[in-house]
Amino acid sequence: MPSSERTKILLLIPHLGGGGAEHVAETLSRFLDRRKYETHLGVVTTSHGDVQGYSSIENLHKLNTSRIRRSSLKLLCLIWRLRPAVILSGMAHLNVLVLLMRPVLPGKTLVFIRQNGHLSSILPTGVHARLSRFVYGLAYRRADIVVCQSESMKQEIQCELHVDQSKLVVLANPLDSDLIRRTVAGINRKQNQSAPRLIAVGRLVPEKGFDLLLDAFAHLSSRFSETELIIVGSGPCGASLKQQAQKIGIANKMRFSGHVPNPAVFFRDGSIFVLSSRTEGIPNAMLEAAAAGLPIVATPASTGVAHLLAKKEGVWMAHEISAAALRDALESAMTAIVPGQRYPHSWIKPFEIARSIPAYEAIIDRALEERAL
Repeated sequence: MPSSERTKILLLIPHLGGGGAEHVAETLSRFLDRRKYETHLGVVTTSHGDVQGYSSIENLHKLNTSRIRRSSLKLLCLIWRLRPAVILSGMAHLNVLVLLMRPVLPGKTLVFIRQNGHLSSILPTGVHARLSRFVYGLAYRRADIVVCQSESMKQEIQCELHVDQSKLVVLANPLDSDLIRRTVAGINRKQNQSAPRLIAVGRLVPEKGFDLLLDAFAHLSSRFSETELIIVGSGPCGASLKQQAQKIGIANKMRFSGHVPNPAVFFRDGSIFVLSSRTEGIPNAMLEAAAAGLPIVATPASTGVAHLLAKKEGVWMAHEISAAALRDALESAMTAIVPGQRYPHSWIKPFEIARSIPAYEAIIDRALEERAL
């Protein structure tokens, strides 16, 4: 189909080389049906680090602003130049900006936003809480569609921000499981046997609970002395976490790898994937680890996570979000599994692109049909 006859979609993310929101947008840009859609990826702020994974994207637009709040004019110019039928924004602050700009966007443009985490993780507390909730509610009610990662997230947005239920949809994060499995092909079982490895992936921010993981790991070392911990990611808490590791005497038993474009390379020789988060939506890193077959130890970081992982083979859930509970779950998993053990984790099937991408396309097509009536 000629480009002029395809539906133009603009995917917006804050920056390249980030976490789950960026991976979702990149996956959508690669797998939305190119016979029907002309996809564009707009990157608002200047990216840092290795962003090789995005080099194959056809229509990549870098605005190179220092902060999201300073990008209004450049973003508006991009939108008017492209005149997309659909905008899909994928991060809370960017969602608010696009929705507050709604009155000056091209009249027929549909605005979808994707909520990347629970409101409790993005709304401030204290004196600014009421104002922030008001702004988010005002903005989110302007969206045509709000994509949620779980039913609990959907209910939270409906109750807290008073968004009409008809605008709220639950869509699974698209997961390129074939790519993950190709990446981890040929696992080095001998290395797993000699040095068990715990793998954790995420931005180094308080929400990810890596401080809890360090404390839990420190209490495991006497029984599992050869175990190594690898934390993949970068962020503002990096220095404090390294200081914590030194203070509690585990710096020589772990390493911080920094940001890695494809964290799945660490799954090849990993023994267990650890989700230590205090709050989460449905974390992409955990889904990717499951696609690689890794045993999973997790905190009940949200109702959605707890429901997804409940009573699943190869999953050990901490009974609460604490270092002690995480230590107990890790100890149970490390006692139960054999070196190099992998699990099928069939519960990830709804997230695989064969099912998740058509679900996104169905929502887009339905909204376009309703707009045309």
